[in-house]
Amino acid sequence: MHNLPFIDLAVIACYMLAMIGIGFYFSRKNKNSDQFTKASGKIPGWAIGLSIYATFLSSNTFLGVPGKAFGSNWNAFVFSISMPLAAWFASKYFVPFYRNTGEISAYTNLEKRFGPWARTYAVVCFLLTQFARMGSIFFGIALSLQALTGFSMQSIMIVMGICIIIYTVLGGMEAVIWTEVAQGVIKTLGALLILFLVIKEIPGGISKITAIATADHKISLGSFKPDFTQSTFWVILLYGFFINLNNFGMDQNYIQRYHTAKNSKQASKSIWLCVWIYVPASFLFFVIGTALYAFYQSQPGLIDPVKLQVAAERLGVSATQEQIHQLAASFKPSDYGDKVLPFFMVNNIPTGLVGLIVSALLSAAMSTISSNMNASATVFTVDIYQKYFKPEITDKQKLFLLHVSTVVFGLIGLTTGLAMIGAKSLLDIWWELSGIFAGGMLGLFLLGLISKKTKNTEAIIATLAGVIVILWMTFSDRIPAEYSFVKSSLHKNMIIVVGTLSIFLVGVLFTKFKKQSS
Repeated sequence: MHNLPFIDLAVIACYMLAMIGIGFYFSRKNKNSDQFTKASGKIPGWAIGLSIYATFLSSNTFLGVPGKAFGSNWNAFVFSISMPLAAWFASKYFVPFYRNTGEISAYTNLEKRFGPWARTYAVVCFLLTQFARMGSIFFGIALSLQALTGFSMQSIMIVMGICIIIYTVLGGMEAVIWTEVAQGVIKTLGALLILFLVIKEIPGGISKITAIATADHKISLGSFKPDFTQSTFWVILLYGFFINLNNFGMDQNYIQRYHTAKNSKQASKSIWLCVWIYVPASFLFFVIGTALYAFYQSQPGLIDPVKLQVAAERLGVSATQEQIHQLAASFKPSDYGDKVLPFFMVNNIPTGLVGLIVSALLSAAMSTISSNMNASATVFTVDIYQKYFKPEITDKQKLFLLHVSTVVFGLIGLTTGLAMIGAKSLLDIWWELSGIFAGGMLGLFLLGLISKKTKNTEAIIATLAGVIVILWMTFSDRIPAEYSFVKSSLHKNMIIVVGTLSIFLVGVLFTKFKKQSS
């Protein structure tokens, strides 16, 4: 078991107390539901932009991206390249749309457009997406801290979950935004510090990293062939565009922030600020992963403990040492990529600095989870409880329900994280789950926004068709061999692309067909 020195523990403890302190500070202002959900619309655009950036830059990025770059190449960076185009759509169409409606929920308009079923469907998809996201981020926290402390992942998740729940419940959206501003700065500085320390440890520095990365094709963006069955450049570009379009256009985490701005112009600026910071920050994490690869390639024996640790986890407590060594010897870098950054931190970062970097890791996780909890509680309160159970709810009751549901959704996210223990790739599991849950609601939203003549019946048919396509693509790999002719050959990241287009195109075609037949 690793034991962090007192100074590192003190740095981490100070960071955690500071975050909880911010929650206590803003708790004085949370006297009504409007303040809790959108900070009364008084947040400056630059703070919102940094807040959105901090939400994007979760532990999935902090751990998953270096692990992905270490295990394969820079193919996943294409996701970030797609962001500006999605941001353009969002700033031009989505922000004015939501600001004009004045509705705190991103899904109220779907009910006005197609009926209560559409709103409920989108809410369910959103909540499932949040459970997957929170779970993968809780998993990321535990993955890093287990390597540093030796404590079980379960105990780490529980302790951290309690701390996050406390400051989110106390401070509401204003606390979420301002803690994310601080966390965005902390995690960026932490990443720069990690990169500096990795480069410093490599004989030959940047030139050595470049030589190894070039020789082993580590900086490739993927194949440019028009092949949608593998993780090519085009598959990730399409996936990234549709996921980011969903983030900026349908995700309550971001829509809620548009309402915290003073006006539409400030809200639009916040999106662009997020993009111009996130893209280079994402690049930085890919460089870290490649630098770690070069470090361990130049000193191959140093990575053996990581392989043995992962092999032991895969085989379980009943495995023999011989079995563990045999499995470890067969590993590729992609089999243990997520473990590499925490391992490097344990063994190569000086006392004192470890505490700072762990704080950066914690901030990467806490900012996103707190935002997800607040947004999920808002959606549940407005779109489910107030809609179906108590339409005449008082503001005091609404604020109480927001507090309770924030706690409940935090606990659900924590439980999801516990269920993910043993996952092979943090980034892969998040990408797959988000694509599955997000595809349906984005297609329905675009159908309602663009096809003005589409009515309720056509929307229902389109959504059913889209859900069938999404389920087929999701579970296609489980179809028995004798029915292989009905399997989908497309890459899993195409689920959101095909699912979204299926709903939109089926809805448009049925609308035209109905018009011609009438």
